[in-house]
Amino acid sequence: MGLETSIGNEEPAVPPVRSGSRGFLGKIGSRIGAQTPVVSGNIKATDALLLLQNFEQTGKGWFWSTDAAGNLTYISEFIAELFGSKSKDLLGKPFASLFLKPVSNDAGSRSLSFMFTKKMQFSGFEVETDGSAEARWLSISGRPHVDKSGNFQGFYGSGNDITEQRKASEDSSRLATFDSLTGLPNRASMVKKLESTLAAFRIQKRTCAVMLVDLDRFKQINDTLGHPAGDALLKQVAERLLKIVEEKGEVYRLGGDEFQVMLPDCDDRGILGELARKIIDSLSQPYSVDGRRCIIGASIGVSVAPFDGLSSDDIVKSADLALYEAKGNGRGRFRFYSKDLQQSAEDRRVLEEDLRDAVAKDELALAYQPIVNTKTNVVEGFEALMRWYHPERGQIPPALFIPIAEEANLIAQLGEWALHKACADAAKWPGKTRVAVNVSAIQFADQEFPTIVDKALRTSGLSPERLELELTEGVFLAESNETSAMFDALKRRQVRLVLDDFGTGYSSLSYLQTAPFDKIKIDQSFVRGATEPGSRNGAIIAAIVALADALGMETTAEGIETLDEFELISELKVSHVQGHVYSSAVNNEMLVENLEGESWTIEPSGPRHHRNERLSMYRKVRMIHENHVYSIVVRNLSVTGALVEGLYNVPVGTKFVIDFGDGQLAVATVCRSSGNQQGIEFEARLVSDGNGGLCTSRRVSPYLIAEAGLEVPNMPAGYVPTTKIDRDSLSVPAFSTVADWTATRTKPK
Repeated sequence: MGLETSIGNEEPAVPPVRSGSRGFLGKIGSRIGAQTPVVSGNIKATDALLLLQNFEQTGKGWFWSTDAAGNLTYISEFIAELFGSKSKDLLGKPFASLFLKPVSNDAGSRSLSFMFTKKMQFSGFEVETDGSAEARWLSISGRPHVDKSGNFQGFYGSGNDITEQRKASEDSSRLATFDSLTGLPNRASMVKKLESTLAAFRIQKRTCAVMLVDLDRFKQINDTLGHPAGDALLKQVAERLLKIVEEKGEVYRLGGDEFQVMLPDCDDRGILGELARKIIDSLSQPYSVDGRRCIIGASIGVSVAPFDGLSSDDIVKSADLALYEAKGNGRGRFRFYSKDLQQSAEDRRVLEEDLRDAVAKDELALAYQPIVNTKTNVVEGFEALMRWYHPERGQIPPALFIPIAEEANLIAQLGEWALHKACADAAKWPGKTRVAVNVSAIQFADQEFPTIVDKALRTSGLSPERLELELTEGVFLAESNETSAMFDALKRRQVRLVLDDFGTGYSSLSYLQTAPFDKIKIDQSFVRGATEPGSRNGAIIAAIVALADALGMETTAEGIETLDEFELISELKVSHVQGHVYSSAVNNEMLVENLEGESWTIEPSGPRHHRNERLSMYRKVRMIHENHVYSIVVRNLSVTGALVEGLYNVPVGTKFVIDFGDGQLAVATVCRSSGNQQGIEFEARLVSDGNGGLCTSRRVSPYLIAEAGLEVPNMPAGYVPTTKIDRDSLSVPAFSTVADWTATRTKPK
């Protein structure tokens, strides 16, 4: 007879004693005095009992038994201690009372009570302890015990502590849904949450915005300071994101240097743009890692459901295209998704291929913008600006191809070409004017860069003091001995160093303490609006000038375009000015022609005051008046209004709705009208699209557009327009279009 059979099906020969040993092991022990059965393997019951007791004392398993009412008759001392008690003190208590009550449909606890009621065998049910000691997870098994007459006597059972396994399982589950480095939810968690959110929001016709955040120049931190420093920086990035987003949304880490922000019920692009700018500004502030200061940046792509897609795949793809556009147009900016981005991405891919051959095909050139002394109006130097003349597409703006060069690792090659070309040109100029060449952070980090400068100077014959190297704060990505060594090497060559775009970073003053700059260039963002009432930019510029004077440095104000800006800059004693108020960039031939007398004097000229920037364009849009839709052309656009053409004899005060596409509708009033041109003023200001353009703050939901009877590509399958336009209700058009006007003028008499 086996031990298990003996325990499970036979009544003990001797009544159990009333002690802590009563029950499971007690019944085995009571049988030893009556008989000495032999179990399999010729092991006596006494040996089996000792084996069970030894196993029990190891703490790897435990035993319990109850009476017919479910009250404990035996429980191992080891497990009783987990409940903060002694085994003898637990006898007589209901076995189920030792565990937490069922919470949130806890199947284990509910099944335990069910099995006790039904007097059925059970195995491997997981329960949590409900004692005063630390909570533990246990796996318990039990089988009913009946006497020879078939009367239910209670349960015999066993169990084991699975707390560590449970914790390991929870840790594994957490690793599957959370990023182990930053503690943020990971990509898998994001996909699941976004899918469920968008599915629910489609039914409720709600909006949800997604931001993809990609860190700029993070790879250089890993390369210079090592991966542990990069990991520490990523933790700080996560903390800053959480602080900015707060309860407005959820932050995820997708992997590497990519993060995502999900913002339910947010579609106002004014608010989204402001949040994106705050994120970029915050993530661009210096970090302290192991006592070293590091600087990175961030670019952001934004998409909004249901405008830019309905599924999670579509909305993330849209945000990714917007991010690609943001990075491709200079980094450190945000971009909203629009339908033309797919074509834009393809265009950039083609341009990248063409750019690889641009130097060999002699398609690149340098233009030179004068840098003028504000006191004498005499040109004292020129900044070399790269131009690309594409054989098929004409001139490609630097704002487009320079970021492409950075992404394609071509910037060092282009920078070296520009340095050699600028030195060669400047060596032939009349007089001793300087030439300034921009140096990228990648070039500055190259240990061979001083040798490249030597070669450019030696080959051209240009005096070192006539060469200015313009450096942005990007060269200070991570403070290191290599950075200081590079400054020392360049100064030994007697070239001049210029800190470009001063004021756009966050620790510029600390740079001036250590870096041997000869000049500071004040970023044009401080100049814009400096003449407007209440602006503090003038005070900031004055402080920069005073600081530069104290350090023996010159100052140059960039981007001066209007006479009022020039007058303010002159009053604040900025030593040099660069901008259209003096001259735009000129080619080398024109430069040499103007320098023939060994000096070039330019009188400032331009508009008197700065106005809201207007974007020149030729963009076809729809203009709606009452029940009629007209096709017009936008000639220029600002945040407050536009110049449009295409309608004749439109009275001042006429209201229109301008349809810019993608659900962008703007109510406007005609404030000027002449012939086929009208100046219109928007009721609500437009906002930045993050890429130098403008867009409406809000858009009309595609659900509403569909319900108005118009087809919308993003609508779910089966969603069809319910309203049809009644053509008979349309009134006579109030205005003539260009086509109408031309037809009446050419109609034969």
